[in-house]
Amino acid sequence: MLIRITNTPRPYAWGSTTAIADLLGTDPSGGPEAELWLGAHPGSPARIVEGAAEDDLAQWAAAHAPGGRLPFLLKVLAASAPLSLQAHPTAEQARAGFERENAAGVPLDDPARNYRDPYAKPELLVALSDPFRALCGFRPVAEARDDLAALDDARLAPLLERLTDDVLPQVVAWLIARSPGVDAIIAALTEQAAAQGELPHRPDWLDTVARLSAHHPGDPGIAVSVLMRTVILRPGEALYLPAGNIHAYLDGLGLELMEASDNVLRGGLTPKHVDVPELMRVLDARPLPPPLLEPEHPRPGIAVYRPEGVPLSLTVMEAAALIEGVDARLDGPAIILCLDGAVTLGEHGEHGELRRGEAALVAEEQTLRIVGTGRIAIASS
Repeated sequence: MLIRITNTPRPYAWGSTTAIADLLGTDPSGGPEAELWLGAHPGSPARIVEGAAEDDLAQWAAAHAPGGRLPFLLKVLAASAPLSLQAHPTAEQARAGFERENAAGVPLDDPARNYRDPYAKPELLVALSDPFRALCGFRPVAEARDDLAALDDARLAPLLERLTDDVLPQVVAWLIARSPGVDAIIAALTEQAAAQGELPHRPDWLDTVARLSAHHPGDPGIAVSVLMRTVILRPGEALYLPAGNIHAYLDGLGLELMEASDNVLRGGLTPKHVDVPELMRVLDARPLPPPLLEPEHPRPGIAVYRPEGVPLSLTVMEAAALIEGVDARLDGPAIILCLDGAVTLGEHGEHGELRRGEAALVAEEQTLRIVGTGRIAIASS
């Protein structure tokens, strides 16, 4: 069974006004278009165009999918401003938090609620734009100390005095809570980034400070960012963000695949609720290597992004592979999005054609013949 689907991009303020429309060949709305959701998540379920009696994939999943849900969510993400600084819980933390807030009678739509479902939310992102910028995870403390000390600004002394390997979590909590002295640190970083903006090669971390200051002046997330890794991706490069990884996408266009959850613990760069103690409970505050995800290449023109031990898989197929035809093995429900050109589905084209900007859910396990001159993404769990 093949179900043709569509959706309307989410109009979050940080979204680009043109990137999603330019990618998919659709008419821009005139406002920000931040995320196109292709899945059954109740926050914005994909609408069914053809192939099923239900109105949307949430209704379809409730009636036909195992457990009544589609466990993955594919997004086209287009950021022209930084997203909130955030981390996601493990499955165990999500279940416990969801049950705890339910028992306390916190409504699901309460802005102060942390856990809106009992699921984890690991996610991967594949860059489509050049560049795609992100903050993700903590860099070595010694590296951050050296960069801060080189600014030679007395207002940064309280941060430098606290900043050692064994107290990084406490320093992060101190900054996010805007403790005494933090406002002066934020001001110093903002001024230093502005002053060095005239240099030919401003360091990436200071460039991030300048970007964050422009969009979120005075926010504690500016200070947290100097302890984090600024990662710049080129098209086809990818990140995998497991539970506990603190991150924020800064700008760019990409494909994002995640487990279908809405559990976000925020740490700044947002007017939304920030629960510092709960964030610190889920946060992995260890310096780690950049969380780059290397794809598999089963044949030229095919890249498979599949984090180890996580039920997520995103495959990007280029025209170089599709023109000869690909037999795609789908072990369960999968969503296909045509990014360019057109492809024919089925051994004899019996499932029709997908053109640029069109998407479909393949509802059953099967080997699907795909032929064409376009580029597609296939998301599955």
